[in-house]
Amino acid sequence: MTRTAQTVVIDAFGGPEAMRLETQPLGTPGPGEILIRHEACGLNFIDVYQRTGLYPLNLPAALGMEASGIIEAVGDGVTHLKIGDRAAYASAPPGAYCEARVMNATQVCRLPDNISFEDGAAMMLKGMTVQYLFHRTTNLKKGDTVLFHAAAGGVGLIACQWARSEGIHLIGTAGSDEKCELAKQHGADHVINYNTEDFVARVKEITKGAGVDVVMDSVGHDTFEGSLDCLKPLGMMISFGNASGKVPPVDLGTLAAKGSLKITRPTLFTHMATREACQEIADHLFQKVSAGDVKMRIDQRFPLADVANAHRALEARKTTGATILTV
Repeated sequence: MTRTAQTVVIDAFGGPEAMRLETQPLGTPGPGEILIRHEACGLNFIDVYQRTGLYPLNLPAALGMEASGIIEAVGDGVTHLKIGDRAAYASAPPGAYCEARVMNATQVCRLPDNISFEDGAAMMLKGMTVQYLFHRTTNLKKGDTVLFHAAAGGVGLIACQWARSEGIHLIGTAGSDEKCELAKQHGADHVINYNTEDFVARVKEITKGAGVDVVMDSVGHDTFEGSLDCLKPLGMMISFGNASGKVPPVDLGTLAAKGSLKITRPTLFTHMATREACQEIADHLFQKVSAGDVKMRIDQRFPLADVANAHRALEARKTTGATILTV
C-alpha cells in the first residue's frame, strides 16, 4: 500500500484561499534524499511571497520552507542523518506544509535533543537568517549599532536577543506600543513605533546625529528610503524582505550622495547552499539556543488544515514572535 501525506498546495497565485490540502503519495528517498515525518512546520513571510506570486513558483506548487520531525528513511549517500534522528530544516524548494515528505538532505540538520520540535520548526529559517545577517553579510562587531525593522516578528525577536548576546546595540521598529515593548524585553536597546513616530528622526536623535552602522530591513517598500537616511557614511543597507511590497529601482548615485553607502539584497539559501555552510550556520544557531542566549517565542499555533487563517494573521501583522503549524 502506497503511503500518503496531507500537503498544502496552490494551483494558482492568490490570497490565502488559494491554498488547499491535497493527499499526495510519498515515495521512497533516492540518492541524497531522506523521508521525514513532520512534528511541526514553520510559517514565514517568504511563504506569502510565494503564494501571491511575488516570488514565482512553477504551478501547481507545495508551500512551506521549514519544519521539524523524525527521519524515517535515508537514501544512498546520506551520511549525516540516520533513521530515528530528530531533525529540522530550512530548505528550498518549498513543500514543508505537510505531514511528511521526501526531500534533499543537504539542508536537513540533526536537531539537538535539548531543543523541542516546536522550537526547531520555528527557529530554522528565522534563526539562520539572523546568523547570516549578523555574521556573513557584513562585519558587525561589539559596540556597533543596527536598525532592525519589524523587531517584534519571528526574525526580529531572535535578532534582538542575538544582538544583546554580542554587545551590538539594536534599535528596533514595530507597529504598536505593545510590539515595541516586546522587542525591548527581548534585547532591543531602543524601540520606535513607526505608526506614531518618524523613525528617521528618532534614529538621528538616539544616535546623536551619527546614524547607524547597519540597517536590516525586511519591510521593503515602506521603509527603504528612510532606512538609507538612517545610515552613517560608509554604512550598510541589508534589504532582505518585502513585507510592504517590492523596493523601487535605486539610483546608485543616491548611495554616493548619502555617504558612500553599501547595499545588498542577500538570501539565506545562497549562504547555506552547501552542506558544510548550512551545518555551520545551524550549529551557531543551536549553540545560541542551547546557551540560553536566544529563546524562541511561539505566540501562534494553527493546525495544518487552518493554514489560510495563519496566513491572514501574518499578512495583517497581527502576529508576534513565531507562528507554527501543528501536524
